Amino acid sequence: MKSHAPGRTLVAVSAAMALAAAGCSSSAKDDAPKAKMAGDKVIISVMSPADADTKLDTNTATKALSDKFKIQFQFQSTNQDGGAAKEKRQISLASNDYPDLFLLVPWVDAFTKVEVQKLGRQGVAVPLEDLIKENAPNIQKALDSNATLKAMSVSPDGHIYALPQWSDCYHCAYPDKLWINSSWLKKLNLQMPKTPEELRTVLKAFKTQDPNGNGKADEIPMTTSVGDSSLIGYLMGAFAYNPVGANNGIRSLLELNGDKVETPVDKANFKAGLKYINSLYKDGLIDPASFTQNAEALQAIGNNPKAVQIGSAPVLWPGIFVQLGQKDGRDKQYDAVPPLTGPDGTSYTGYTPTTSTGYTFMLTNKSSKEARVAAIKMLDYLYTEEGLLNTMVGPENVAWVKPGPGDIALDEKAKPIYKALNSAEVPKNVGWNALAQYNVTLAFRNGLVVPKDIYSEQGLERRLFEATKQYEPHADKSLVFPEVSIWVSDSEASELATLKTNLDSYVSQGQLAFITGSKNIDTEWDTWVKGLDGVGMKRYLEINQKAYDQYKSSK
Repeated sequence: MKSHAPGRTLVAVSAAMALAAAGCSSSAKDDAPKAKMAGDKVIISVMSPADADTKLDTNTATKALSDKFKIQFQFQSTNQDGGAAKEKRQISLASNDYPDLFLLVPWVDAFTKVEVQKLGRQGVAVPLEDLIKENAPNIQKALDSNATLKAMSVSPDGHIYALPQWSDCYHCAYPDKLWINSSWLKKLNLQMPKTPEELRTVLKAFKTQDPNGNGKADEIPMTTSVGDSSLIGYLMGAFAYNPVGANNGIRSLLELNGDKVETPVDKANFKAGLKYINSLYKDGLIDPASFTQNAEALQAIGNNPKAVQIGSAPVLWPGIFVQLGQKDGRDKQYDAVPPLTGPDGTSYTGYTPTTSTGYTFMLTNKSSKEARVAAIKMLDYLYTEEGLLNTMVGPENVAWVKPGPGDIALDEKAKPIYKALNSAEVPKNVGWNALAQYNVTLAFRNGLVVPKDIYSEQGLERRLFEATKQYEPHADKSLVFPEVSIWVSDSEASELATLKTNLDSYVSQGQLAFITGSKNIDTEWDTWVKGLDGVGMKRYLEINQKAYDQYKSSK
């Protein structure tokens, strides 16, 4: 989960230009261009993001796939800054200079449902269903056996224009966690907080009782970063259900009340939660920088060599705010606080059924028939255990090894599948990492060999796995709006996207204003709630209700 780049407005404008230009493109037609060859290999131009250590042209996994599927990749790489990567993607569409294949990363530059629908309707995105049936038995098997994946993949007109990644991640499915400094709790003779007021007591003690022992009032009771924050998500759980949504940093606005689609953000219990968070802020227990600082700034605080400063951080996992494996062991000080229980017994945690709702594999009408077949066969390989390991992680005995005697899987009841080597031992640029996460099932992920010591670097997955067990019982899945499985009609897709953008802005700005006190929640709440309809909440709920009813009737 990344911070939002400042170029969001420019990206949105570029997106509109891209879709308009794509609709007028002379190449938006069914017939495929002639194949371009490099010897016996078909040339495929690919747009993909890559991190600083990954050079896709020379990557070990790239070479293996190139040889296996007779593909000469021509990568147009972007970085993993979501704003910049999306902007480059949209400019390529707007200029009619887009690649044969978009191969993207969900949290960086994935296509949305609205974009997929438009690009499919305009002929830019090539339908994949026949290619899959004829060339990709593993993808077909996944679609046939995973109802959610199929619902995500098939658009309202029956075509598959793009595929999402599927990566089961137990700890990611419950993202609203709070990590607290257990060493400080022990030093100050405090118990793990169980209620909002017990948390207030702990945070006050962190602020005033010098738990880091340096004689300075430099402790920060609670801090986070903008793009990684679960601050409202975690604290709100003691008062109201706060839907997660796509797990990409932008919360959902929808909940189910039986079969009725509602929003929780205008209800009295949500107001009570915001009022509590505001009271922590007024007491100086929430770092004001939580609402402005990026991940790098948060890490700088967590890694401050002069003193341990962070008392708690509401984020998905500790490595977001502190470097793991530090000599002073500070990263081992943090443990997850189970969901708090509010005054009336309320105790929710957020839940998302999939780790991604974006679309990351899209063949375009620039691709030849030969390129399409080779690309879908390559993707099909990633749906196998062998292909996933060798491409996502890297070659056997270079990036991973088979389990040995005594090795224990993440899920101790499961059979161990593979053991990742220590990152320091693995050469750079041997795998595709997140680019290849297409069929990471729970069985595969839980088959990773993980040490028993949850505080070791290699034991991180077990640390997160064990922590999440405390959150799972607090997720009321009956409230979760099945956003990933629902499509709206082509005629309403753009309207819905615009409404969501406007509502997200209104809600996030309003909540921040109530928390920081620039709006008085006692006197301005009713006016703010009335303003929701002014930015389209009623229509937003209406469209989603219609789509949900159609989804239910088709099941």
